[in-house]
Amino acid sequence: MTFDDVRAFAFKLPGVTDGTAYGYPCLKAHGKFLTRVWDDGDTLVCPGVSFDEREMLIEAEPDTFYVTDHYKGYPYVLIRLSRVEAGTVERLLERRWRATAPKTLLKALDAAKA
Repeated sequence: MTFDDVRAFAFKLPGVTDGTAYGYPCLKAHGKFLTRVWDDGDTLVCPGVSFDEREMLIEAEPDTFYVTDHYKGYPYVLIRLSRVEAGTVERLLERRWRATAPKTLLKALDAAKA
């Protein structure tokens, strides 16, 4: 998986736009930070992951998921795009997107799916 693959998926979600964060490409949803590619080009910075979930992900797949000292105190996980399955990233991004989406938009989308 590449950051272009991440972008292609993310742009299927309403309100996602390109941006920059710390000089690197990022994606925003409804004006809020969604994700960004790290300076190595292979790491996705993924917010909205609880400490317990992050620990479980790292324990289950340490070659795919990790955290640096900088992110230890924040609900983030770092993901090696070259190792992760697309569906895993898509689920994490959609969950983060839903956390940023206006409630009226979520209601409309959920009603359309029903």
